[in-house]
Amino acid sequence: MGYNDANVNVLNYLFTGILLFVFALIPLLALSQEVPMDTLRTDSARFETILPTEPDTLTQYDIADLARAIFYPNRNKRDVVPTVITIIPNIAANPTIGFQIGIKAVGGKKLGKDPATFMSVAATSATITTKGIINFYFTHNVFTEGNKWNIQGSLVAARSVVPDYGLGIGVGDYSSIENQVLTNPERTGYVFHSLFLSFREKIYKEVRKNLFAGAGVSFDIRRRVEDRFSPTPVTPYTIYNKRMGYSNNHYSSNGLLFNVQFTTRDNQNRAYRGMYADAGFRLNQTWMGSTKNALQFTADVRKYWSLSSRNPEHVIAWWNWGAYLIRGSLPYLELAGIGKDPASRSGRGYKIGYFKGTQFQYSEIEYRFPIMTNKFISGAAFFNIQSSNDLVGTRLFQQWQPGGGAGLRVLFNKSTRTNLCLDYAFGKFGSGGFFLGINETF
Repeated sequence: MGYNDANVNVLNYLFTGILLFVFALIPLLALSQEVPMDTLRTDSARFETILPTEPDTLTQYDIADLARAIFYPNRNKRDVVPTVITIIPNIAANPTIGFQIGIKAVGGKKLGKDPATFMSVAATSATITTKGIINFYFTHNVFTEGNKWNIQGSLVAARSVVPDYGLGIGVGDYSSIENQVLTNPERTGYVFHSLFLSFREKIYKEVRKNLFAGAGVSFDIRRRVEDRFSPTPVTPYTIYNKRMGYSNNHYSSNGLLFNVQFTTRDNQNRAYRGMYADAGFRLNQTWMGSTKNALQFTADVRKYWSLSSRNPEHVIAWWNWGAYLIRGSLPYLELAGIGKDPASRSGRGYKIGYFKGTQFQYSEIEYRFPIMTNKFISGAAFFNIQSSNDLVGTRLFQQWQPGGGAGLRVLFNKSTRTNLCLDYAFGKFGSGGFFLGINETF
């Protein structure tokens, strides 16, 4: 007996109703983020104008402009200084978490006066979902003046609900009952409740223009893992744990990080052009409290092509992410897979962890385009593929599974290119659903 999701139609109606309410509320919240120029001291005004603004932002229209048009139609937009911080309802929805509501603060700013400095971004949020997930996180990606140093990190504390669909890419292995359960060709759903704490911090030093080398630490700790729905103890999770020597109740995955990063993106939230690449090793160590030692290699490459100089929002974006275990072992719920990228945004069309393995490869291409001339509404269409091994028969690159979809964007903050994104995506095995979030997937 697997885990049964709430009725999809009921969730969609609930989602639509709450979404309409939130869109009605957004202008009020956006308006509260504006700062009239005449309320600032002279020195403060001088500081606030050093913003990551775009040359054509006065021709663009975002949520703050909508709020001003409704509540202050006679105010000149040149008399308002845009804020570097936006406080918004944190609404999200996807088949993994159900519907999410909470509060989120996002910010973006260039540090110092060097125009070549990349934008620094940060976000924090507290949320609750219809599937019982309570989550708090803080993330940051900071570039010091002149890009001499780059500091990236995150902190997550959650009462977590994690879905599971077995190991591999959906190809069954029938050599034994255990292998059939482990590979789960019927895509039976399981669910695990747990307490989860994650801390990650990396520091990079620029060694050449746009090229950084860095190191850091990562701690992923899960306690009180419970499978509350399965009537049998024989599940992919328990089979993997028995074979690899893990407890069914708890684990830690703690290690050192060594990475090389190259970036020329013109914006971290929504790039029009440029490239981003990050590759490195993770060394889980028992002396750091990790349950097992492990060595894993990861690579994240993203490329952006703007198709128009007049409307640079016409963009082809490509993303390739992979994680490959070289030696040792990782806890089952920390294996590489859908939604296990640093931002948990991969695999639209599937639930987090729908496909996973010790070796995992993911690629996605997306076309982004403006719909309205003032860029308030835009759209996107995307397609992704993924491959994974399953430790019993299927090897990496032997089998691929596709996903894809399309969606709309609402320009939330034109100064930082922050979008509210609503996508519908679908995949194999009848998988699909709405995916709602802040900022582009990659």
